[in-house]
Amino acid sequence: MSTINRQIVALLLAFSLVALPTMSFAQTKDVSPSSVIGTVVRFTGGATTVDVTVGEGSPAVRDFLSMLPLTLELEEFAGREKISYLPRKLKHSGSPGSDPEDGDLIYFVPWGNLGFYYDTAGIDYSDQTLHIGTYKASLGTLNKLTGQPVTVEILQ
Repeated sequence: MSTINRQIVALLLAFSLVALPTMSFAQTKDVSPSSVIGTVVRFTGGATTVDVTVGEGSPAVRDFLSMLPLTLELEEFAGREKISYLPRKLKHSGSPGSDPEDGDLIYFVPWGNLGFYYDTAGIDYSDQTLHIGTYKASLGTLNKLTGQPVTVEILQ
C-alpha cells in the first residue's frame, strides 16, 4: 500500500473515531432502554417551550426519539389533551400500556398520535396508551403551542 493510501486510511479511521461518540439517537439504531430514560425532549412553538422527560425505555419511546428532530402541529382534543400526529406510526411491539395521569405525554397506538394529557379524569389503563414521558406545563402554556408549527428535538 502506498504512503498516500495509508495516510488516507489513517485519516478516515481517525475521523470515524471522533465522529462516532457524538452520534444522536436518530443516527443510532440500537439504543439501550436504560440509556433513554431521563432524556429531555423540547417542544417549541414561537417563544413557548415545553420539556418532556422520558420515563420509559420501551421500543415505542426509542423509535420516537429516532424520529427527532421533527416539526408537528398540536390541536385540542376532547377537552382532555393536546394531540399531534407523527409522520408515521411508531414501532411499538413490546411496549407496555399505561394508566395515564395529568402531565403525561403518551402515544395512542390506534391513531398514531402523541397526546399531552391535562385532564385524565375517568381515563384508565389501556394497552393502547403508551407512556412516553412527563411534563410540567399549565394548560395555558399548552394552548400557546396549538395551531402553529412546533419543533420537537432532544436537548443535548
